[in-house]
Amino acid sequence: MSYDALFYAGSENPHFLEACTLCSKPLGSNNDIFMYRGNTPFCSQECRQEQIENDEARERRWKVSSKKKTENSKKSTTVQTGTLVASN
Repeated sequence: MSYDALFYAGSENPHFLEACTLCSKPLGSNNDIFMYRGNTPFCSQECRQEQIENDEARERRWKVSSKKKTENSKKSTTVQTGTLVASN
């Protein structure tokens, strides 16, 4: 595959299969390309696995963060009930 073939027709952006998403290593025409989440290419199973682990860690942090925000919003909500008596 020539370098020119790595570009979309009529576009100056490089083709998404030009380099590994994680390490930016060029993807060769005779080498395997390991895909993840549809159109994310990697040069090796190791790079793909590292990205999977990074994504899972980010999702765990996001879930913990969301849970803490929910708990904090419940704690900060104060409702007072009772009877107010006013006299002149």
